[in-house]
Amino acid sequence: MLKRLTLGMVPILIASNALAIDVKYKFDQIPALSPEAQHKVSSTRVTALFTRTHFKSFDLNDPFSSKIFDRYIESLDYRKNIFTAADIESFEKYRFSFDEMLKQGKLLDVYQIYQQHLEKRHQRFSFALKLLDSPMKFEVEDSYQFDREDAQWPASVAELDELWRQRVKYDALNLKMTGKEWPEISKMLGKRYNNALKRITQSKSEDVFQLLMNSFSRSIDPHTSYLSPRNAERFQVEMSLSLEGIGAVLQVQDDYTVIQSLVSGGPADKSEELVKEDKIIGVAQGDKEIVDIIGWRLDDVVELIKGPKGSTVRLQIISGKAGAASKPSIVSIVRDTIKLEDRAAKSEVLESSLPQFKGRKIGVITIPSFYVNLTKDVKALITELEKKNVEGIVVDLRNNGGGALTEATSLSGLFIESGPVVQIKNSNEYVDVRNDPDADIFYRGPLTVLVNRYSASASEIFAAALQDYGRAIVVGEQTFGKGTVQQHRGLGRIYDFYEKPIGFVQYTIQKFYRINGGSTQNKGVVPDIAFPSPIDPAEFGESVADNTLDWDSVKKASYQVFPTKGENYVQDLTKSHELRINSNQEFGFMFEDIKKYKAEKDQVSISLVEKVRVADRDKDDKKSLLRANKRRVLQGLAEVAKLDDLPKKILDIDPVLDEASYITLDIVDQEKLVKN
Repeated sequence: MLKRLTLGMVPILIASNALAIDVKYKFDQIPALSPEAQHKVSSTRVTALFTRTHFKSFDLNDPFSSKIFDRYIESLDYRKNIFTAADIESFEKYRFSFDEMLKQGKLLDVYQIYQQHLEKRHQRFSFALKLLDSPMKFEVEDSYQFDREDAQWPASVAELDELWRQRVKYDALNLKMTGKEWPEISKMLGKRYNNALKRITQSKSEDVFQLLMNSFSRSIDPHTSYLSPRNAERFQVEMSLSLEGIGAVLQVQDDYTVIQSLVSGGPADKSEELVKEDKIIGVAQGDKEIVDIIGWRLDDVVELIKGPKGSTVRLQIISGKAGAASKPSIVSIVRDTIKLEDRAAKSEVLESSLPQFKGRKIGVITIPSFYVNLTKDVKALITELEKKNVEGIVVDLRNNGGGALTEATSLSGLFIESGPVVQIKNSNEYVDVRNDPDADIFYRGPLTVLVNRYSASASEIFAAALQDYGRAIVVGEQTFGKGTVQQHRGLGRIYDFYEKPIGFVQYTIQKFYRINGGSTQNKGVVPDIAFPSPIDPAEFGESVADNTLDWDSVKKASYQVFPTKGENYVQDLTKSHELRINSNQEFGFMFEDIKKYKAEKDQVSISLVEKVRVADRDKDDKKSLLRANKRRVLQGLAEVAKLDDLPKKILDIDPVLDEASYITLDIVDQEKLVKN
């Protein structure tokens, strides 16, 4: 049995008669976790697999153990508000033991650290509940440090108490700014913190093992990972033909579940009440009570939102365009079957309204991922667009994280006659050149490839190949910089007879290179024409992740570049582009946002003075209303008096895609000049 660590202050903090709101889940309900039978063999198998077959050669020794240790502790307390400096010092005896633990599968010490983490978390949330005993005042100068990445570990429990006082006051102020008074604030936060305590008491041995194995995996490179049986099952469902739910891709930002994107045609999209960046703060099944999900793990949120076709889920939403203190709304959605066809490539025709391009048409093919049979779908879309007499095509790869390497190769082949598309190097240094699978050009017209910082992997292969051939102009932002290939593999064996299943791993086995010899790793694809962006490549992307593989190069492949279209071809296109965006209202808004982001990006704290926060909110609301009305005037619509008067789903505006289409028309005109 694992020894339980006792925290001296806990009995004082959890005594229910000292709290306005009882601690519903007591300290003695925290489970005593220990490794399960399958974990020892899983650990040894993962260790053997990674050390022998991973693309990145490494020694699992004391220095590497130190890296795993740091990542494991950071994962347990990334905000540095659970452990004190003394706690961290007490863990130092394990720093150089993680390598031997993993090799031998003897993981008891790792569980001991996790156990103390659970007990300390219980202590912190119990303290948070105690703070709800008295109403808080929001008139005195005070602030909450939300970013503690570079902070020191607290020197004492008193320092921890102060950090949590700020955090609870921050949560309370956000609720007060939505119009709630203290009794309701106290009740809501009491539920939230008790839910956090409940999740602590529901911890499982697999949670510890997954955290450990991912601390190991991510110490090798950022795309190597361990999938628990539960997460592996979800991965398989996502790769199947369909799943039942609301059709929304979710991610976690701070403590909030945020809508990253909506599946076109899915229930969430059809509701016209949800948009990208909305925050989901509560979930209810049918007409049952809403469950506060702030601070929940993403996989638990997903499980709560998913459900059988025809059932209803109610989501409590905060608008993504407003702060955490904005007024929430309730959206009811009937779940349905989400088919992968909804994520397939799509086409549209953009007809220009600019005077110089009045009435001229450009085709757009949006590719969300490089799925199987993508090339076949794109061929059909190109045929449809040509029938509509478009003058050129924009291939939109924004937010496309990649997919099948074979599809990236074959799709590139639609736009070149023959030749290499990508080079792939194995761990033994052998370089395999992958060629266009056919010997014909399917589409010969003007072509622009639109990318952003979230375009990665297979997207970068495609964009880089067409750029190297001189076949297309690449526009947008510098891409992510993922130049590696991963393999998905189960750890189980046919002779295993463990009571519980064994998980999976995904690990890097190859690296790919452009046909010009350079790698897309870290550097990504630099566009021929760069668009304004608040995302600095030095602050986001592969290059800033921990333990990334280095950039390097291989021998240039043999290929024939398309004929040049004039000495100052790209410079002339760039000049026209800059003239347009400098007089465009939406790009003007972008420039303002970029300036604001750069001014505020290094801030690590936020005021807890109500009048300051209200003034900031009112200022942001005023700016949002001004922009909304300027857009409405351009669309021939009447101005509105307040933000609440705006429809939830407004006319879709995509100035970046519009500008990509204008650049394509510039290309058409320049090519005409060259021919003449």
